[in-house]
Amino acid sequence: MKDGMSSEESDKKLAAVCGLYCEACSLFIATTEDPARLTALAKLFQLPEEEMRCYGCRSEKRGPYCRTCEMSPCAAERGIDFCGDCAEYPCDTLKAFQAERPHRAELWEDLERIREVGYREWMAEKRKHYSCPRCGTLNSAYDLKCRKCGEEPGCAFTAMHGGKK
Repeated sequence: MKDGMSSEESDKKLAAVCGLYCEACSLFIATTEDPARLTALAKLFQLPEEEMRCYGCRSEKRGPYCRTCEMSPCAAERGIDFCGDCAEYPCDTLKAFQAERPHRAELWEDLERIREVGYREWMAEKRKHYSCPRCGTLNSAYDLKCRKCGEEPGCAFTAMHGGKK
């Protein structure tokens, strides 16, 4: 166990209830390995860096947007791990959430894939999907080129969806 969590809980904290892959989030990357990005994001959102830090959907420390998430408490109340497991899937809240931002373009496919292969296999697939084809660095949906080696596109997600903002 690390951080008081079993290895399954530790793995799952990076698989968001809604179907997003936390390790490819700009805030997660900024928190865990890119202090300059964290500083820039904090300035952009006009919040202290500490309030911007995020260690994943199911962690104790979540970023400002994820702290106000409606899906996580809803899933807990229903006793499910992912929105795709819900009898009311896809609900209006999740539909609105998916349509709000470009990095959520693959949400429906991701939730289906979690049901098909389980969250661990899905996470391995997503890690590859968001990794630079040249150097293997994990990039966010908004890193059009790799943040380490400059390869364009920075990952399969940006190759497929481009720089939609």
